[in-house]
Amino acid sequence: MALMITDDCINCDVCEPECPNEAISPGEEIYIIDPNKCTECVGHYDEPQCQQVCPVDCIPLDPDKVETEEELMTKYYKLTGNTPA
Repeated sequence: MALMITDDCINCDVCEPECPNEAISPGEEIYIIDPNKCTECVGHYDEPQCQQVCPVDCIPLDPDKVETEEELMTKYYKLTGNTPA
């Protein structure tokens, strides 16, 4: 499941540099997450880094982008060029 940024975002800029997949970028009003790049940090970290640094807790799972751990790992491999061990 990809993550999303809600309207509670205060544009503090802390989430964007934490994303290992460069899935977070400034939108017209708030930061946005590209669901095609978001792996919830699967393959990189144990927990989504953007959620860890967000001071207002505005980065929940996107209920419209449901993905399994396996699907997230496959996306990680495609984005990074890494191959399964």
